[in-house]
Amino acid sequence: MTATAIIRMPGEGKQVQLAGQPMAFLVTGDHTRHMSMFEWTIPAGFSTGLHVHRVQEETFHVLEGECDWQIGDRRVRATPGTYVFLPPGVAHNIANLSDKPAHVLMTVSLPGHEHYFEELADTVARGGAANPEKVADLRARYDTDQISALEG
Repeated sequence: MTATAIIRMPGEGKQVQLAGQPMAFLVTGDHTRHMSMFEWTIPAGFSTGLHVHRVQEETFHVLEGECDWQIGDRRVRATPGTYVFLPPGVAHNIANLSDKPAHVLMTVSLPGHEHYFEELADTVARGGAANPEKVADLRARYDTDQISALEG
C-alpha cells in the first residue's frame, strides 16, 4: 500500500455488475487499511434481505432515488440526502421497492468487502441466478449473518 491520493473520474476504476446494475469500487483495501467505499446503483425491486455484521461498520448515503430500508426495528423511507451509519450488530435490510434504480454511496469498515462483491458478481454472472448455498457460504466468509432471505 502506498501513500497516494485516489482520484476517480466518472467511468474510471473497477466496477462489477450486481443484479444488472453497476457498483463502482472507489476505495478498497489496496488503498487504505480503514475502509472500502462504493458507488452502488440499487436495482428497482432489489432487497439484500435482513442481515447483520459482527465486525463491520457500514454507511449509506442516498444520492438519487428512493429506498425502503429496515434498520433494527425501524422502517426508513430513504430519499436523497438520507444518511445511515450501521455499527456491528444492527440488523438491516437495504431494499429498493420502487420502480426506478436508486443511487447510493456506501462505505464498509474494515476494508475487504470489495472481495465479497467481486465473488458475488462472479457467482451470479456464471450461473444467472444466485445459488442460495453459494451465497450463504460467501456471506459467512465476509462477516454477514443472514436473517431473512435475499430477495431480488
